[in-house]
Amino acid sequence: LNAGELPEERIAQEVAILSDRLDCTEECVRLEAHCGHFRRLLEEESTPGRKLNFLLQEMNREINTIGSKSSDVPIVEQVVDVKEELERIREQVQNIE
Repeated sequence: LNAGELPEERIAQEVAILSDRLDCTEECVRLEAHCGHFRRLLEEESTPGRKLNFLLQEMNREINTIGSKSSDVPIVEQVVDVKEELERIREQVQNIE
């Protein structure tokens, strides 16, 4: 190899790894599932407080991961907004328990 040259397969491998690290599709799918579960608990459970609190922790984890993976300013701003809303909801859930 000459200085500065990398095999094409190595470059492709690095691009695939970077792409996988930046992809937040799984987190978005899980966040959507948690939101659906949260709504169902509100409708069906008589005392859903603990379960709701747990789901809020999971939602917060997913949104934090999305924020960590993104360098796009509008997405980061949305992440901050969602985290703020999750905190407001968490405060309300404390009243349910």
